[in-house]
Amino acid sequence: MSDANTTLDWTGGAEAIVYQQCAACGARQYFHRSFCAACGATDLAEHRAGGEGTVYAATLVFRAATPEAREHVPFAILLVDAAEGFRMMAHGANDLTIGDKVTARFVRFTGRLVPYFERTKP
Repeated sequence: MSDANTTLDWTGGAEAIVYQQCAACGARQYFHRSFCAACGATDLAEHRAGGEGTVYAATLVFRAATPEAREHVPFAILLVDAAEGFRMMAHGANDLTIGDKVTARFVRFTGRLVPYFERTKP
């Protein structure tokens, strides 16, 4: 899943969150593309995120979409503003609310390794 131009992240089984940064305008994006979504330039560098962020939105899921997900119900889906300046969707602790400072760890969800955010300890 990775090649010479790609850093392995959780989508490939590694405990990492990877984002792209545009050399032309400095914009950061989580979804990997061959171009910058802000300016269209194609000179993108990949970086590993530190796993820190702030909850932008949170919702609890009470109905599993698949039989494999039933064991996890209820589970939280979050939008997290990463400290590096991009927004991502992830799983997280059920008691998180908007504005909470969070830190990622990695857990298994329906057999796949996924980022899971918990409230940052003071």
